[in-house]
Amino acid sequence: MRKKAASLFKGKQIIEWRSHEPSRLETFSDAVFAFAVTLIIVSLEVPKSFTELFETMKGTLSFAACFGALFQIWNQQNIFFRRYGLHNSATNTLNGALLFVVLLYVYPLKFLFSLLFDNNSFVESGHAHEMISTAQMPTLMLIYGSGFTAINLLFCLMYLTAKKHAKELKLKPVEMFETQTVIYVNLTLTLIGVTAMLLAWLLPVEYSGMSGFTYMLIGLAYWIWYSYRGKMARKKFGPVTDPAS
Repeated sequence: MRKKAASLFKGKQIIEWRSHEPSRLETFSDAVFAFAVTLIIVSLEVPKSFTELFETMKGTLSFAACFGALFQIWNQQNIFFRRYGLHNSATNTLNGALLFVVLLYVYPLKFLFSLLFDNNSFVESGHAHEMISTAQMPTLMLIYGSGFTAINLLFCLMYLTAKKHAKELKLKPVEMFETQTVIYVNLTLTLIGVTAMLLAWLLPVEYSGMSGFTYMLIGLAYWIWYSYRGKMARKKFGPVTDPAS
């Protein structure tokens, strides 16, 4: 799948693909991501009644949201290794930390999306129960925010490692520019995560869930930053293409 992704996007990237064959590290990473998807699967058992089937299908939206989030992380990691093909100790350590956070992050992510789509309730033995109390909401938002922040910080550090090995990788000026662009956007996402955690901690308990709206800044941050860097790239290097993470 990684090789197929490389062949599909090779011609659309500012940074030249330096790796096309998945390494043992990437194969191991794929196994970890596959296990993470297994942990969020809707149900491992065939429903024994329509009621059970209905309750299982209610988890489809939360599963889809979790799968989308995990796929986005996998895709970012895939792009990084296709671009730079780095397998030094620093990259391996950061990638290992990323995989650890992904596995640790799976259940909080699934719980949060289940909370959003299931209206804060679950059915057990035919009775509806509350998933989380108001007093517990700040802790949930802090857990989610810490995972989001850690993942983006690790990507930021991975790209900083690539920048550090620019001579070894023979990065062109335009590739250095794009690498710096991605570093800054991951740093921005990290700051968004930190801001959300601060709001979850500082807001009154009954309003702590509102800190989640901070993540709506992600789309705006991408649009502003890539528009700005795209204009800079065209001035410095001519009509190359807009930077893309």
